Amino acid sequence: MTLKFKYFSLIAILCWSLSCFAQNNRNEKKILKAVDKHVENAISLLKTSVSINSGTMNFEGVKAVGQLFQKEFDALGFTTTLTSGEAYGRAGHLIAKTTGKKGPKVLLIGHLDTVFELESPFQAYTMQNDSIMKGPGVADMKGGDVIIILAMQALRDAGLLDDMSIEIIMTGDEEKSGRPLSLSKKDLIDAAKRSDIAIGFENGDNNPKTIVVSRRGSTDWKLTVKGKPAHSSQVFTETVGVGAIFETSRILNAFYEQLSTEKDLTFNPGFILGGTDIEGNASGTGGEALGKTNVVAQEAIVRGDLRAVSLKQLEQAKRVMQEIVSEHYRQTSAELIFSDGGYPPLSLTEGNQKLLGYYNTVSEDLGFGSVEPVNPRKAGAADISFTSGYVDMAIDGLGLTGGGGDHTINESGNLNTIATQAKITAVLLYRLVHSKF
Repeated sequence: MTLKFKYFSLIAILCWSLSCFAQNNRNEKKILKAVDKHVENAISLLKTSVSINSGTMNFEGVKAVGQLFQKEFDALGFTTTLTSGEAYGRAGHLIAKTTGKKGPKVLLIGHLDTVFELESPFQAYTMQNDSIMKGPGVADMKGGDVIIILAMQALRDAGLLDDMSIEIIMTGDEEKSGRPLSLSKKDLIDAAKRSDIAIGFENGDNNPKTIVVSRRGSTDWKLTVKGKPAHSSQVFTETVGVGAIFETSRILNAFYEQLSTEKDLTFNPGFILGGTDIEGNASGTGGEALGKTNVVAQEAIVRGDLRAVSLKQLEQAKRVMQEIVSEHYRQTSAELIFSDGGYPPLSLTEGNQKLLGYYNTVSEDLGFGSVEPVNPRKAGAADISFTSGYVDMAIDGLGLTGGGGDHTINESGNLNTIATQAKITAVLLYRLVHSKF
């Protein structure tokens, strides 16, 4: 190859690269401009949705929010469905799809329901100042739902949406999952199986400078302990033993001694009943206990949860807990049962870390600064965890942030983060689909 030929080849490559960069830059500018154009409508949509009570068990309210968002996706050309949740005792989910011919298949995840049921005193939004909005579900997670819609609107306006294969699922039971999970999470899991990348729009730890790359899974447990009832004067004897309450305290203390220092593992006994006679309520949230100070306790129950950052850690903790339970004080017996299902962990993977890196690059390129991963101890269970093991990459926490008080009457979010998060999301999707990383 002659020097002259090499020179012209280099010039051609540089010109092609500059042309691609210029096109990329033009498209991204279109995205940013479109977000700015529609952000006020997005804020109005958020206010409307927050004004609709959609506590998980208020099926009509959840469906109303689903219908509200469905209209937005219909207008953008998505194929939409509002599913029935009758089989698992919930309102159902909103599913929206668009299919293109370029890039990876992406799953975007939101939810329609909130923790604030009809009897909650928290039913309306208020503006705390020009940017902080307080309201039921504003951050968890109607703000995230609106960010998804705004990002899709920007991609549509920029003429880029048709190239993309995007599936959006907004579940109706994230805050209180329907049972069995095999039915209530089926649509979500099936979508994950069809996808390469999953992105969740929860509010993470309410810090716009962080992104969730792993979440702890959770499961519930029930400890049932039996003792030998007798006059308290005979406690600790060979024939009577220690009773159910002493045995329960031994077990709980051993849980603490052997597992409390395990990184990212937590277990919490939420309530305990013990005495001569006990009766738990139907909801599994409490009950009644009767006993006397001069009678050795005959039975006790404890209900709690267990959270772990990986399936391996979860199974190891279960094994240790079962071993502890099996080592009885005399004249006692105990049984530990873990609930079926539960939320799986969103395990930290190389793919998740890579997607975080892509997100960070976009954030920095757009002038919003760098982002860091959230400590999994600060990230509770969420629907995106059900994509673990099916997608190559997953991150969460792209929703409305800058507030706090989740699940309380002080829940709030910073409306300024709507445009920021939508811009990063839309540009990230554009670059992923067009291999711009």
